[in-house]
Amino acid sequence: MATTNNANQNLVVTAFWEVNSGEEASVAELLKDFLPQAQRESGVREFQIHQNIAKPREFFFYEVFAGETAFAEHQQTEHFKNIILGQAIPKLAKRERSQFRFI
Repeated sequence: MATTNNANQNLVVTAFWEVNSGEEASVAELLKDFLPQAQRESGVREFQIHQNIAKPREFFFYEVFAGETAFAEHQQTEHFKNIILGQAIPKLAKRERSQFRFI
């Protein structure tokens, strides 16, 4: 018997960043500014950013969106364009993103 579960429509995005040496504090401050703005977006179900204790150049993002449309809208926000694209990404040595669905 199949059931419909709205959680299965959610889009989970994980991201791993490695920042350039010496940029750890700068990127951490940018992300502290960005995080509450992203968390307030209507299509965001969960949004957390973590900094590796042992390797402070590494950041891990765990994001849950209402779906692909919400993720696309997130990437069009002013805070994403200004803080992430405009300021943080130029300070990165590496950026990897993956997308998942709940099962």
